[in-house]
Amino acid sequence: MRIILSVTVFALMTVFLMHGATRAEWHFDVETGAAINGYNDVQIPGDSGTRFSLSEELDSDPVLFWRLRISRDLGEKHYLSLLIAPLRLESEGSFDRVVSFASVDFPANADIKARYRFDSYRLTYRYRLYQNEKLHAGLGLTAKIRDAEISLSEANRKASKANTGFVPLINLKLHWQFNKKLGILFEGDGLAAPQGRAEDFLLAGLFNLNEKLGLKLGYRFLEGGADNDEVYNFTLVNYVVIGATLIL
Repeated sequence: MRIILSVTVFALMTVFLMHGATRAEWHFDVETGAAINGYNDVQIPGDSGTRFSLSEELDSDPVLFWRLRISRDLGEKHYLSLLIAPLRLESEGSFDRVVSFASVDFPANADIKARYRFDSYRLTYRYRLYQNEKLHAGLGLTAKIRDAEISLSEANRKASKANTGFVPLINLKLHWQFNKKLGILFEGDGLAAPQGRAEDFLLAGLFNLNEKLGLKLGYRFLEGGADNDEVYNFTLVNYVVIGATLIL
């Protein structure tokens, strides 16, 4: 299934990039703001480690984040985009018990530093289901590469667990433009399966400075995880988002 989806996405990308659509436009979308650790529950290995929280048992401050999406309209119905979305969350504190993580035992009351890295790279194809002057609705597929790592360290010990994998997602976009200046946007990727789930959605207000440059302000949530013998990790990250979009 993964091989079929990868080949399909690559074929679509090749066909549409070669398509000489006269209405093709490039969009550059930049987001920044604060990423706030919601829940972040970890157990590694998933069948024998100690379950702990990086956000409730340790202190985790909000961090500055950034995202970049480069996209292209191809005619009236088709859209392709590439997203680069790195994320780093840091936690500090101590556990009130011995914690076994990645086959290393961390003693109670030790000064712990933790790092949660979740870098996401996504290729999205979306088809416009409906569009008029006010409403735009689209549905598509996203091929996501997840490059993640969780690490714990203290004075005498360090352990980490890294994971890189492919995740297919469903992409959705709803854009309601009240007038030439103001609009509201709901868009993102998500999918649930027995092996785990992943959701990344944005709700934002839009303000168009002109036909080529727009601003946005909103809320994004990133949620999901997996539960298996190797890894148990479910995470919620809340984002306060400000951004800008340039059309060329």
